[in-house]
Amino acid sequence: MPYIAFESAQLLPEIKEQLIERLTEVSAEVTGIPKELFLVSIREQPDDNIAVGGKTITKLKQELTEKT
Repeated sequence: MPYIAFESAQLLPEIKEQLIERLTEVSAEVTGIPKELFLVSIREQPDDNIAVGGKTITKLKQELTEKT
């Protein structure tokens, strides 16, 4: 059984649903393995636990909000 692990910042429920569908569809298409055999796991991290360029996602979101 193929296993797909996806780790990200927090996602909206509808985004997670779409992500699971698309990851499964594309993986089945590329590998030829039936989509019913794929297991998908989404692991969400709090924004304070993820950083890009030395800044947490929380800080980056705050900076983007201040610019608009």
